Amino acid sequence: MKQPSITSLPPSPEADRHARMLKYSIAMAIRLLCILSLIFVRGWWMLIPAIGAVFLPYFAVVIANARKPARRTPVEGLGAIVRYTPPPGQRPDQGEDDAP
Repeated sequence: MKQPSITSLPPSPEADRHARMLKYSIAMAIRLLCILSLIFVRGWWMLIPAIGAVFLPYFAVVIANARKPARRTPVEGLGAIVRYTPPPGQRPDQGEDDAP
């Protein structure tokens, strides 16, 4: 089994939990603003914050519990060892710069 590399590991549980709690807290702050705006808004405009206050908790929980899939970026390795064969007319101990 191939060992995971540092570039393919998901974020730490603490970082993932913090990001999800932040998303949920922002959504609940928006819901609180919707509830408070019900005091000041009149008429049919009251439906917009009322709908937000009712349905936002559901979407906040769904968004907060959604986890990102782990990144699967392949790490480039050295690959297979390939035998070097010099081009015709060149000795194996002679480099390209030493050619006549």
